[in-house]
Amino acid sequence: MASYLLILLGVMLVVAFGVVPKIMASAGAPARTRSKGEQLAIEIDALLPQTQCRRCGFSGCKPYAYAIAEGWADINQCPPGGAQGIRKLAALLGREFKPLNPEHGVEKPKAVAFIDENTCIGCTLCIQACPVDAIIGAAKQMHTVVAAWCTGCELCVSPCPTDCISMLALENPKISWKSKYPLFEILGVHQPNKKSADLARARYEFHLFREERERREKTAKLTAKAAAMSGGEDPKQALIAAAIVRAQQQKERVKPENTQQLTPDQLTRIAEIEARRSGLNKL
Repeated sequence: MASYLLILLGVMLVVAFGVVPKIMASAGAPARTRSKGEQLAIEIDALLPQTQCRRCGFSGCKPYAYAIAEGWADINQCPPGGAQGIRKLAALLGREFKPLNPEHGVEKPKAVAFIDENTCIGCTLCIQACPVDAIIGAAKQMHTVVAAWCTGCELCVSPCPTDCISMLALENPKISWKSKYPLFEILGVHQPNKKSADLARARYEFHLFREERERREKTAKLTAKAAAMSGGEDPKQALIAAAIVRAQQQKERVKPENTQQLTPDQLTRIAEIEARRSGLNKL
């Protein structure tokens, strides 16, 4: 009887101090625990300006933050952040300050994009380039920039065939780097604060989500169309044929207007863009 009681007591102790705590811990534990490197990357990303300009050599601020955390990139590759941004990163990581690497650009006054609507031809190239969807417009229609959403990345400037996009410097560039980034104040309309960076980050992440969703939807539509058109043909060939038809239809729909006042150089650039589109249609 005594041995039975000892065995029963042992079982109770194992359950009490072994199984039960594990069950309780697993029930209360989060589904996913962040690693040390991931947490550091999040802290680094919180210090970056969120312009998503790619001058650092990465596709956005968050990939750059992860690269710094993993030791793949240095802290002095962000021109929008400038010297103060480097100091913030150095303080966080316990490193020495180093000047901005000129290979990634130079620090410039904060600015937002502005579209000259009189010369915009509605090509939509700037809309496609904007990482935060701050440009509104449609094919063959006038485009405009929502200044409160613009991060000043300048990615929309180069694709424009008519050079109708310019960067307007903000009135008061001497503002605290950490709490007022990116800066949207222009002509005294906007009041920049830390929420601006959070807004830019959120809009960039939604931009990536939207692009991925559109890619999936496009693939699904083309696959369904190819299946309907196949009629016993090779599905791959039918998919290619459907893509060619769709590209030709899109080309007919998207033709720039308002070209009568363009310079010869601008017309040449437009012709080059059309040639590239024609080349893609023939693939």
